[in-house]
Amino acid sequence: MMRAMFASVSGLSTHQTKMDVIGNNIANVNTVGYRASRVTFQEIFNQTLKGASAPDPNVGRGGTNPMQVGLGIDISAIDTITTTGGLQRTDNPTDLSIEGDGFFIVKGSSADTYKFTRAGNFIIDELGNLTAPGGLCVYGWMNYGEKQDAGGNYVFDTNKPVEPINLYTDEHNGNKRVVSARATENAILSGNIDASMPIYDPDEEQSGKLIVPIIVYDSLGNEYEISAEFRKASASNGVTTWNWEAIGSDELGTTSNTGSIQFDAEGQIIPPAGSDKVTSTITLTPDNDLGSKSFDVTLDFTKISMFTSVNSVKPVNVDGYPSGNLTSYSIGPDGMITGIYSNGKQQPLALIGLASFDNPAGLQRVGNNMYIPSTNSGDFRNAVKAGVGSVGTLNPGTLEMSNVDLAQQFTDMIVTQRGFQANSRIMTTVDEMLQEMVNLKR
Repeated sequence: MMRAMFASVSGLSTHQTKMDVIGNNIANVNTVGYRASRVTFQEIFNQTLKGASAPDPNVGRGGTNPMQVGLGIDISAIDTITTTGGLQRTDNPTDLSIEGDGFFIVKGSSADTYKFTRAGNFIIDELGNLTAPGGLCVYGWMNYGEKQDAGGNYVFDTNKPVEPINLYTDEHNGNKRVVSARATENAILSGNIDASMPIYDPDEEQSGKLIVPIIVYDSLGNEYEISAEFRKASASNGVTTWNWEAIGSDELGTTSNTGSIQFDAEGQIIPPAGSDKVTSTITLTPDNDLGSKSFDVTLDFTKISMFTSVNSVKPVNVDGYPSGNLTSYSIGPDGMITGIYSNGKQQPLALIGLASFDNPAGLQRVGNNMYIPSTNSGDFRNAVKAGVGSVGTLNPGTLEMSNVDLAQQFTDMIVTQRGFQANSRIMTTVDEMLQEMVNLKR
């Protein structure tokens, strides 16, 4: 009889713990990045009243099973449900969610240990640090002049240790990043020269002449305009020749600034022997008062054609630009933070790192939506780029909502409540039986 009493006590205790977990899950139904917990039970141990016996065919006796009385219940596990929660769109550029496995890496001071979170409600603080709520810095890789691959994509060395992500150049006074000016080196022209234009006559202002303005920059970011003048020189034997001259403004001198291009009868430009491009390099010399040096610009005429149609030649790709200040930024699905500058240029600033674990359900909660590794989660070894291996990609402008299933929680609440009530009934019933036993002495 007393066994039933103590078994019901264990039942009350375990069901109370399960109700605590359910209550915490429901409380966190709107917590960003929260992962629900689940309680499972197991019996404690059994008192064997009589052991099993084997069948004996010699005497015609069958076997018997063991007779055991259970002594209660205990918590088997409190698991973390690792399914990804739904996404909430916020359109805030620093709000991030992970579609798939992985955790953001955060840390306070350099002496602290890494913590990990699914909650991507980040901000940029006064000093330009990308931070989680509570001031922990988000970790990844900074851009220290990373090179581009053959496709023009910036490549970060993700084998390097991660470091705090900061979007400003000076952490002490919050100076924003600046893109230094770059002198123009190449100008590609494209379009059509009207084949019906007459041979150029210097006595007639607009006869057989096309003027194409090109904006260029020196190494200090000063802007100049040069004019590429095309003059139709001759047309014979199916070949049309145009002379060109690059003319600078009053503040810009030009040398090596003349040449010619030719078109065949089909209107295609004729490249020099052994080449598939038609280019020429001119030298530009700014006014000395501006303090900048001479620089060379290569003009590329390869994409110009000549048909009987309107003139449409224009510069389509001219490098070089003035200096620019960081005005905004964007974050891509791979975690690349790209700075957008006042001169229209874009440049990668940093790459957000993600962590993965062999057993993410084994991570230990430490509050504030943070986790730390445990002996059963596996260690944090190396950060990886989003989308690499088993790690998911990022969804900028969204947050991962709690994965708590309210319908399931309320169902579990009812079952748990009934289980608690049933165990309490056992206790009161045993109490009544004990009372009856005491009353036998009357």
